[in-house]
Amino acid sequence: MVIVCISLVIVTYKVLEIFSIPERKPEVGEVYVENRTLVYLPLPKLKGEVSLEEALSMRRSIREYSGKPLSLEVLAQVLWAAQGINEVKRGFRTAPSAGATYPLEVYVVVKEGGVIDLKAGIYHYNVFLHALELVKIGDFSEELAEAALGQRWVRDAMINLIIVAIYDRTTARYGDRGYRYVHMEVGHVGQNIYLQSCVLGLGTVAVGAFHDDQVREILSVPLNYHPLYIMPIGYAKEPYKLSFENLEEFYMEQRSMYGE
Repeated sequence: MVIVCISLVIVTYKVLEIFSIPERKPEVGEVYVENRTLVYLPLPKLKGEVSLEEALSMRRSIREYSGKPLSLEVLAQVLWAAQGINEVKRGFRTAPSAGATYPLEVYVVVKEGGVIDLKAGIYHYNVFLHALELVKIGDFSEELAEAALGQRWVRDAMINLIIVAIYDRTTARYGDRGYRYVHMEVGHVGQNIYLQSCVLGLGTVAVGAFHDDQVREILSVPLNYHPLYIMPIGYAKEPYKLSFENLEEFYMEQRSMYGE
């Protein structure tokens, strides 16, 4: 009984330690911790100049990119929008998850020159540290595009976010229905990435056509990691022509046709 009590104290301490907010500002940049290369990311901004309504009106699938590199701050903001912590006491995230089982992991494929002051390579987003964990160095954009059936926007994007699912985290609690919950969750995450990209002036598109085994091999992940989305991201080559200014006219026309 004493041993159990001690274990509970240790576990509780660790949970509080993970979700505590340090008084000093966390460092930013590459560090080497416990045989791992980490890149601590700039903290996310919680206020922006673009409203939710504006972001929704601007949401588009963009496949042509300018080649302008992203800053580490921009990459950090997109990753936080995808899976970041937004409730420190219980570890809740920006996208809802059935039973807070959080079956998704986000990987970043950075091409050469894609992000300022970040080496080309594959990184895993560590949610609790708001940091990148280096998986391997190198430009894998060509290999990833090949795995995605030759879709050039995967090759041309400055970064590609790959969202993978570990179904067991959710199905262990909910059985087969858990698969549905996981697929709902990846949609939530994808929309977060779309909207945050709009706010930052970026373009992205949700890609679901790819060879799972090839993507796993590129990421160096085991078989129970199931890739669901590839989301190439970059600054748009040309500004998308918006039409939402005519939204009122559109609805009036549709309603008049419906009434005939």
